[in-house]
Amino acid sequence: MSFLDRFRRKKEDEASRFARLSKTGRITEGSVLDIKSDDQDRITHVFYTYNIAGVEYESSQKLSEEQTARLASYAPGSTIVVRYDNRQPGNSIVV
Repeated sequence: MSFLDRFRRKKEDEASRFARLSKTGRITEGSVLDIKSDDQDRITHVFYTYNIAGVEYESSQKLSEEQTARLASYAPGSTIVVRYDNRQPGNSIVV
């Protein structure tokens, strides 16, 4: 292990990133761009956009079981709630 390895950030897994942003992420409004469905027409992924300080961000997220139950919330063009990391606004989740 090199000296600099002690100061490098460790990679955060998806579950802990989601939990951290759910608790501490700043809230903004976003808009659904598109969705991806499985063979049974259940929405599995959502593609969305949001604006922070004049910068437009685009992202996507695999939806949880709880989120897939709310089909009407993710229609393209719908307004959604997005939580993002204040230090890295491109790091976000759909709530």
